[in-house]
Parts: sequence; C-alpha cells; structure tokens
Amino acid sequence: MISTLNSFKISAENVRKLRFLVYGPVGAGKSSIINTIKSIFEGHQYINCLTASDLIGGSFTTKVMKSHQVILGKHLYNIGNVPFTFYDVMGLENGQSEGVHTNDIINALKGQILKDYRFKPLDPIDEANRYYIPNPTLNDQIHCLVSVIPADKISMMDDEVMNKMKEIRAAASKLGEFTLISLMYNIKIMVCSNRLGVALNCVFPVKNYSEETKANEKLNCLMLEAFTQIVYSANDFVKKNSNQLKKE
Repeated sequence: MISTLNSFKISAENVRKLRFLVYGPVGAGKSSIINTIKSIFEGHQYINCLTASDLIGGSFTTKVMKSHQVILGKHLYNIGNVPFTFYDVMGLENGQSEGVHTNDIINALKGQILKDYRFKPLDPIDEANRYYIPNPTLNDQIHCLVSVIPADKISMMDDEVMNKMKEIRAAASKLGEFTLISLMYNIKIMVCSNRLGVALNCVFPVKNYSEETKANEKLNCLMLEAFTQIVYSANDFVKKNSNQLKKE
C-alpha cells in the first residue's frame, strides 16, 4: 500500500492536491487519525495536532478549519511527491450552541470556506464573510468526506449528533462525493452501518497511535487500507468532475 500511494498520480491535470474533510462527534479521534497517517509516512510518532478532547471535554479543535498536508516522498519514502491535504474541523455536539454548525461543514464540502476560518456554532458562514468563496473551483472543493466514529461509543451516541452526521453525508452525496467511515477502536461495523445508513464496505475499522511508542505494522495496515480507499475515492471524484468541466 505504501508503494501504491508513493507512485499515485492524480487523474485530473488541473487538480494540485486531493482534499479530505475529517468530521465527527467530539472526542471521536479526528485529529488522532491525521496524526497516525502522518506518523506512518514520516517514520516517527507525529503529535503536532492537539488531541485532548476526551480529557478536557468539548472539542479541542475549536476555532479554525485547519489543514494538515501529507506529502509522500519525505523521509523514509522518497518515491514520488503527491500532496494529500486533510482538513480538520470542530466536533459535532448536541444542540446549536456548541460544536461546528452543519451548514459550515456543508459549505466547506462545496469549497466555499477558506482555511483558517473561525467557526461560530450559532453563526455559520455567509456570503458577506471574508472567508467565503463565492465561486469555488475543483481545487477549492473537498474531494472525499471522512466520518470518524468511536466504535466503543456508537451505541450510546445521541440521535441528534447522528442526525447531523446523516445531514452532512446526504449533502456530500448530492455533490457526488464519496463518504468513508473510519470506525475507531472496536469492530462494530454492522451497528455503524445501520445507524448512519451506509454500506458495510464503506466502513473501515482503524486504530490510532496513542500509547504506542514504536511502529506497529498491524495498526499501520488497517490505517493504510482506509487511507488508500480515501485517496482512490477522492481521485474518482476529481476525475469525474474534471471531465465534466472539459465537456462544458
């Protein structure tokens, strides 16, 4: 899988990098997933993203839509140089006064939000905001939506949070974007599939680096399998939309 990703070429000439949006409930492990993927390709533990929401309560990714680049070819793997960018947002919470607003995530999917935009749970972005992009290009859009769910909590997750996730996933489907579910820790694929209404083959059980201090091949393989599917799904999206633009 490492070799496949290192030699990967984006199928749309006008797309500079593949863009993935990671979202889910507070404490799901969104930032940790990004850390784990970067750790695999950097060849050492990567802990730049802050990931303490389970300890302090609330969303640790609090204010901005942050980008994290994974550039293959650095350090251990020096074949090719294809950039993949993950965008990390605030977690979803109950009610309207906490957590990211669903409209902000949907606008981000459409490519209408600049990075470093500060989220306001009660005041989603509008056309008057300087971070709003009125006419986004394919390079501005999100190419694959990645839902992150803690498997040990999915049976107890509040219906309101699940409904928000369904709303966002439905918006992604209308845009033609593929939604991949990364299921954290325990394997509860059927429960996740039923609660979110997604196909079983779109759910990938993964584990993040947390207490590990050395590379774990089994952990890496699970994450790389999910990441490879994210990359190919995003590439299918940009290829399809790039061809459509050429016809127009």
